[in-house]
Amino acid sequence: MVARFGIDDVRPQVSGRTLPAKAVVGEVVPVSALVWREGHDAVGATLQLTAPSGEQYSVPMEQEVYRPDYVHAIFVPDEQGLWRFRVDAWSDVMATWRNAVSKKLLAGQTEAEMANDLAHGILLFDKAAEQAARTEREVLEHARKVLADGTLDLRTRVEAGLSDEVLEALEAFPLRELISHGPICDILVERREALVNSWYELFPRSTGGVDEAGNPVHGTWATTAAALDRVAAMGFDTVYFPPIHPIGEINRKGRNNTLTPEEHDVGSPWAIGSKDGGHDAFHPELGGEAEFLEMLDHATDLGLEIALDLALQAAPDHPWAKAHPEFFTVLADGTIAYAENPPKKYQDIYPINFDNAPETIYDEIYRVVMYWVDLGITTFRVDNPHTKPVNFWHWLISKVHETDPDVIFLAEAFTRPPRMYGLSKAGFSQSYTHFTWKTTKAELTDFAQLLIDVADVSRPNLFVNTPDILHESLQKGGPATFALRATLAATMSPLWGVYSGYELYEHEPVADGSEEYLDSEKYQLRPRDFDAALKRGESLEPYLALLNQIRRDNPALQQLRNIRFHDIANDNVIAYSKVDAVTGNAVLVVVNLDPYFTQEGTLRLDVTELGLNPGEPFEVHDMITGETYTWGTENYVRLAPQVNVAHVFRLPQVPKSRRQALAYRRISDHDYRP
Repeated sequence: MVARFGIDDVRPQVSGRTLPAKAVVGEVVPVSALVWREGHDAVGATLQLTAPSGEQYSVPMEQEVYRPDYVHAIFVPDEQGLWRFRVDAWSDVMATWRNAVSKKLLAGQTEAEMANDLAHGILLFDKAAEQAARTEREVLEHARKVLADGTLDLRTRVEAGLSDEVLEALEAFPLRELISHGPICDILVERREALVNSWYELFPRSTGGVDEAGNPVHGTWATTAAALDRVAAMGFDTVYFPPIHPIGEINRKGRNNTLTPEEHDVGSPWAIGSKDGGHDAFHPELGGEAEFLEMLDHATDLGLEIALDLALQAAPDHPWAKAHPEFFTVLADGTIAYAENPPKKYQDIYPINFDNAPETIYDEIYRVVMYWVDLGITTFRVDNPHTKPVNFWHWLISKVHETDPDVIFLAEAFTRPPRMYGLSKAGFSQSYTHFTWKTTKAELTDFAQLLIDVADVSRPNLFVNTPDILHESLQKGGPATFALRATLAATMSPLWGVYSGYELYEHEPVADGSEEYLDSEKYQLRPRDFDAALKRGESLEPYLALLNQIRRDNPALQQLRNIRFHDIANDNVIAYSKVDAVTGNAVLVVVNLDPYFTQEGTLRLDVTELGLNPGEPFEVHDMITGETYTWGTENYVRLAPQVNVAHVFRLPQVPKSRRQALAYRRISDHDYRP
């Protein structure tokens, strides 16, 4: 059915409204639509919202400056659950009247020529006043009275209906005629931590230190709890543990992924399962459930959330291999197929075949997940979800959320965009990204734009490194690279993460051209003396703590969709800003991408994107160095990596009248519609 007015390209929406878009509590959500009508009369639009509680809201929509016929509004959900929204288009008879009488007055028409306009205006103001609240009604009634007063001159009468006070009253209580309803769209709003979070990854088994002979000692839940104090002091929110389960002995991997383990080699924690149990069991050297819960309580006291790894695979001696061989792929010779990603081989892992016995597999995995949820775990980092059926993930996440909507699932999926965003649509709250491989100014700019394009469905967690990924830039760039990459990750997205050892500048690969760490923690214990490195001044800990504090203090860095880039004619320097539409907080980040040499240039700010007035000086405060400068539209910047790799400036607060315009989503040339 064709409505009275056109309402097209409503955003956000995902997969033709078959799946909900995403947001979190406190996130600024921009809504836009293409609204049009016949002729020259004005058309207005209203955003109609229904909260999960059933409460309804109306938000006026504004015409976009950059694209004709597009309207925008923002809303900030304050309630978790499924929100619904609709864009209504309507004939804005007051705007049409104001436009007509303004032009006629300017053209010098007489009172006689405008008699019908005056009479029509009186009727419109009567209608508008009837539906307004008391304060606005008084403004509109006064305008109507002046408009009807024939003793006054024409200009005085007309301008009474054009005043700023009248416009404000009509914005609050618009006179809407011929209302057309757009499609109903859904937005699933999750808890705030699904978007605003700093992650730190550590292996509990590596927290045991060394013995008197200098040999590594296997960690326990008690030593893990002690290690959390340092992580909390750095300001991280979530601590992620790789698998904490019994490790298989059959085909166990030795140090540096060898096939010939020695007697005391601990194996890969991703080779889950042994005679000691499977996915619902603890590695016996870590401790049992009681000790785990004590560690969990300590984490809660520190303000930390613990995330567990959900790796759906099994070691050859996992209980599933004996009790449920149908979970796996049995080859022609009767053996179970181990995992391969040619040319890589994972002889210590059996991948699950979800098509063999889906009902049994689904129920067993749900049972395992709920065991950990019932213990108090509300975040899971999911290993290689893109190698499992997407409909399974949609089923599992939906079923978990039926009883526990706070549970967050992070997808560790370094794969092609359709798969990554498909997993997000299936229910994953967060996703790893290809940030690690984006190092040039052009790559980072395009990457950030793509993040905006898919922000309605996908939330990027920008990990600077992982146990599997030691990028070439970290291998060769020295401490400055570690600092600049952390700055980019912590400020480009509200979600970022660090794998333990990053603060110690660990950078040695197992071989030239490899992204694997030498003596990888995936295959051996890696105790680290963080305190000694800190005392020697060879630790990035203070800088990571500063970045996390800056993120906490600046709401602009807690928003995903608001990054804007600024021009500097130096490909080794990148500059971008973020503005929070609720508080008006504004931040400008300038990063030297060259870890070896000083870089400089003239930074030309698009001050309109910062809510500032062109030509007027303003103060910027560098939250890294503590220095304050007076800036303008063009500013000289110079960053020496041996001293400081970045500026993170707090800018003047944006006036309330300009905030909504800065929250509008810009449509890019390569706009990706998930």
